[in-house]
Amino acid sequence: MRKPVVAIVGRPNVGKSTIFNRLVGERISIVEDKPGVTRDRVYAQAEWLTVLFDLIDTGGISMGDEPLLDLVRQQAEIAIDEADVIIFLLNGREGITSADEAVAKILFKSKKPVVLGVNKIDNPEMRNEIYEYYALGFGEPYPISGAHGLGLGDLLDDVVKHFPSFDETDEDDETIHFSLIGRPNVGKSSLVNALLNEERVIVSDIEGTTRDAVDTRLDRDGQSYVIIDTAGMRKKGKVYEATEKYSVLRALKAIERSDVVLVLIDAETGIREQDKRIAGYAHDAGRAVIIVVNKWDTVDSNEKAMKSFEENIRTHFQFLDYAPIVFLSAKTKKRIHTLLPEIRMASDNHAKRVPTNVLNDVIMDAIALNPTTTFKGKRLKILYATQVAVKPPSFVIFVNDPELLHFSYKRFLENKIREAFGFVGTPINLFARKRQ
Repeated sequence: MRKPVVAIVGRPNVGKSTIFNRLVGERISIVEDKPGVTRDRVYAQAEWLTVLFDLIDTGGISMGDEPLLDLVRQQAEIAIDEADVIIFLLNGREGITSADEAVAKILFKSKKPVVLGVNKIDNPEMRNEIYEYYALGFGEPYPISGAHGLGLGDLLDDVVKHFPSFDETDEDDETIHFSLIGRPNVGKSSLVNALLNEERVIVSDIEGTTRDAVDTRLDRDGQSYVIIDTAGMRKKGKVYEATEKYSVLRALKAIERSDVVLVLIDAETGIREQDKRIAGYAHDAGRAVIIVVNKWDTVDSNEKAMKSFEENIRTHFQFLDYAPIVFLSAKTKKRIHTLLPEIRMASDNHAKRVPTNVLNDVIMDAIALNPTTTFKGKRLKILYATQVAVKPPSFVIFVNDPELLHFSYKRFLENKIREAFGFVGTPINLFARKRQ
């Protein structure tokens, strides 16, 4: 039923993210020539010899006392617990270090199958220098080069041999994918952890802790979800490092992979111009949207204050008038139970289809209530309408002349369609076409 899970583990800067990207066939993990760039676990699907498996990239296990290192080590250890097979990656240009030996001790305690990969072996002469890695006690070391893709076949052959047997079934089409986007430090990772009831994603007061987009499965009340946590998006002028630029691009890609997007707003700092820009990304992508006001426990959270904040949101986010608003606190889990039902409703509406005959009844009733207008002596004639797509729901109205459909009347028809069919949480598209 589930796919085997493989975790790539090792000390910092041995090339884990390079190998990860090479195996999944695209640039998912951030790669930069400095240690500690990958902080959270990163998941993706990979395939070898028709066998599908989930691959986890981890932050490097380090024994130092710098900020976040303990958290990074915890994340790597969680990945080890989740994995069926572990690829222990080392740097073939540096030999065995004390940090490698420390990682080896952690892996021995896990009692999981471990396959040894010696990275950065870029030429045949270097292959003769890997025999010292037998001393780690994990069997044959495989010389590989992540940069050039050398030796990965032999490594993966050994990895696949250790896979447990699972019933192979396609991923449930009913799984709802939702992402969390927002400015840095609005509580996205805290909300993920609150939903999962575990410390799955690194949470820190240091702004920009989450850099990679992280996929996590969640099953609740008979519904399967995939949560995509993303790095906080900063203003373009503040995106200095290449690392941060990759994070923004990855957040945008996460939106594209989502059915529903949660736009997080910090109740303490209030609405910022950047919040509207970030929300616009989700709206422009045609995704279902829910506005989540986090840290509601830190402000005057009575009904009057909630109503005032909601009116403020509606004023600033007029283009998201279809999006429900959820007030909660990820830290205290106050009102956290209200979120998943809203996500499910928005996802259902995002994929909703309406019968053509019922749609046309709604359109004709709207015309009877508010007849079409004339423009330059010509009156708009609406012949019929049909739904042509979902995610988001999209409709084509066939008319005598598309130029006669004024924006205001198009908006009127959109509102009538919403009144009739709901579509709470999702944008809808309405196109005019001339009947041939």
